[in-house]
Amino acid sequence: MQANSKIFVAGHRGLVGSAIVRNLQSRGFDNLILKTRQEVDLTNQAAVNAFFEREKPEYVFLAAAKVGGIHANDVYAADFIRENLLIQTFIIDAAYRNGTTKLEVLGSSCIYPKFAPQPMKEEYLLTGPLEPTNEWYAIAKIAGIKTAQAYRKQHGFNAISLMPTNLYGPGDNFDLKNSHVLPALIRKFHEAKLANTPSAVIWGTGSPRREFLYVDDLADASVHLMLNYNAAEIVNLGVGEDVSIKELAQIVVDVVGYKGELVFDTTKPDGTPRKLLDVSRLHALGWKASVGLRDGIARTYAWFCENFDQAKK
Repeated sequence: MQANSKIFVAGHRGLVGSAIVRNLQSRGFDNLILKTRQEVDLTNQAAVNAFFEREKPEYVFLAAAKVGGIHANDVYAADFIRENLLIQTFIIDAAYRNGTTKLEVLGSSCIYPKFAPQPMKEEYLLTGPLEPTNEWYAIAKIAGIKTAQAYRKQHGFNAISLMPTNLYGPGDNFDLKNSHVLPALIRKFHEAKLANTPSAVIWGTGSPRREFLYVDDLADASVHLMLNYNAAEIVNLGVGEDVSIKELAQIVVDVVGYKGELVFDTTKPDGTPRKLLDVSRLHALGWKASVGLRDGIARTYAWFCENFDQAKK
């Protein structure tokens, strides 16, 4: 991939896609194809085919996806499986048929079995049942991996698949109903601080453990692997360390400056008990995360405060 290579970042306005764009631009890649949902509907096969036939991108970062937390996955199960299956299938097929040199699929660590041994190695995929609260999304992302591998196997198409852990950072979704746990906590504690409420409620017991990767680290890893990795096997993207939700909440409280009590609503679901990725393959490929959790949360909170009017919608 050269500085003048034609690069399509699908989903460039999202948390992941916007970070990839920032990273590419910082590295001197300036021939980027960026299209909004209004310009190209990625769930419409005719629109995707017409776009690829017209633009002929040489490299594709498939960062477009319908994403959300436990609540959103539960309420919008059909939307999650349908939209993600369509986006992945149409883009991978169109990229292959229009001569794309290389394509990178960005998935999610939720693809692994609910009770997979920890930390989770790439080979644990499809060795047990999924977490029921997000199985629709997970099945769609597994299908994306297998589609990429199938096109490599049958057609020799250079498609790679990366599986990030939980992501957060500037541009995240802070909607309390549809967001993931970390941005939800940031908004919840920020608003509790402003309202001077005596307590804030958190879903679940606080005992599940999660790993968090700052999105600009994720972007750097994804560009590094686009430049240096060309095999069928998936690669986990993470930091190799996790914290409990209770520990995470305490860090966010400290960063935000909220002084009230934390109350855990144990009637709400916890989800998977632990999700920690084995990142030895990633480290062997020459990349390690550089942004610590507290530092990343502080950067994210600063962005949230600067963009509160937009971020709270």
